[in-house]
Amino acid sequence: MANMFALILAIATLVTGIVWCIDKFKWAPARRAKRAAALAQGAVETKADKQPGWVETTASVFPVLLVVFVVRSFIYEPFQIPSGSMMPTLLIGDFILVEKYAYGIKDPITQTTLIATGHPKRGDIAVFKYPKDPSLDYIKRVIGLPGDRVTYDPLSKTVSVQTACSDGQRCDSALPVTYSDVQQSDFIQTFSGFSGNEVGNGFYQLPQGESMPGGLRLATRNETLGDVTHRILMVTQAQSQPGSYYQQPGQPQSSWVVPQGMYFMMGDNRDNSADSRYWGFVPERNLVGKATAIWMSFDKQEGQWPTGVRLSRIGGIH
Repeated sequence: MANMFALILAIATLVTGIVWCIDKFKWAPARRAKRAAALAQGAVETKADKQPGWVETTASVFPVLLVVFVVRSFIYEPFQIPSGSMMPTLLIGDFILVEKYAYGIKDPITQTTLIATGHPKRGDIAVFKYPKDPSLDYIKRVIGLPGDRVTYDPLSKTVSVQTACSDGQRCDSALPVTYSDVQQSDFIQTFSGFSGNEVGNGFYQLPQGESMPGGLRLATRNETLGDVTHRILMVTQAQSQPGSYYQQPGQPQSSWVVPQGMYFMMGDNRDNSADSRYWGFVPERNLVGKATAIWMSFDKQEGQWPTGVRLSRIGGIH
């Protein structure tokens, strides 16, 4: 869908641009010359000497489309957060700006890198094309860089990262990864299901001490990856299922060595995120950009209409 919109925008910009150029350099000079000749002979200006309505409309739209196309394709693109996988950093209903040039100037249609400008860093919040379906845009946090060994402990729900594992076995050093004490968060998750098959239904922000029917209060703690600190959420009562994790050939379960040109991504809502633990790595060519700011936020649940506006959330992403 995103690529289709980019294609439609590119075609509209091209068509209106062609009309604008033809009018500016061919039709408009011809009209002026015809008008000048007619006036020199004492004729009265007629409607036929004026710019046709459809040309005027098309030419006036072109500059607007051009600005939108350039900004959206190469500078910043807006996205909406549709799910709770990046809570508490990003909430459902947040509208974010993604810095398109952070990881390279790319062809907006094919995502081919035209000019290399940088690479993701650990801790970045990145938007990317879902490897299994590039028509979908995903947003996660960068946990593992090329050559890293990432290990996730499903019991303690902690991450460890060893760097420089280029041969798949030898790792030169361990990245400092630390955690604060587990505390209750301000978020409650509700569940719905039947026959023992329960699924997360909604996330609600309620002061500690309050509860709601069918709700389970999530836990939170700080995670520090090197010099980047952020908060994560967990369902302490839930157990991860390592058997459903992506099994990298030649590596033990729950451990992955990130290949060159790939990245390992995880959501901050660790027990409610389908991420690299389950489907593998993100190729660099799939990267769209780095999330940098929240420009609007609506209080809403997944798949529902907004019930309010959260102006306090507008600002930078941390």
